[in-house]
Amino acid sequence: MIKLTITSFSYRSGIPEDKYGNGGGYVFDCRLLHNPGRYEKYKTLTGKDKEVIDFLENNSDANKFIKVVKSIIYKTITAYKKNNYTNLMINFGCTGGRHRSVYCAERIANRLIYVPGVEVELIHTELEKEVNK
Repeated sequence: MIKLTITSFSYRSGIPEDKYGNGGGYVFDCRLLHNPGRYEKYKTLTGKDKEVIDFLENNSDANKFIKVVKSIIYKTITAYKKNNYTNLMINFGCTGGRHRSVYCAERIANRLIYVPGVEVELIHTELEKEVNK
C-alpha cells in the first residue's frame, strides 16, 4: 500500500514539510494557470467551487496541466510499488493557496482514490487555516 499525501498550499506560507521523512516528493507550481483570484467574483470562492472549476477549465490550460501531472504520478506509483516505498507527497502551490492549487489537488486526488493499492490523504493547508481561525 502506498500512501499519497496530496496538498494544496500557498507559496507565501512555504512548501509543506514532508511528515514521513522521505525528503519530499513532487511540488507542482500552479501559478502558470490563469488566476481566478484576480477577479472580484471569485475572491471568496475556492478551487472546490463550480464557478472556479469552470473558470480554470475554460480560461487556462488546466486540463493539459492535470493530464501531464497525472502521467508523472502514475509512473511514480508504479515505480514506488516495485521498490516497496510506502509514502509519496504531491504538493500543488499557487499564490494564495485557495483557487488553482486547491483545484489541482482535488482533481488529482479524485483520480487517484480509485487506484488499487493507493491510499489518498488530501490536505488544503490554506483552507484549513481559515476553518481553524
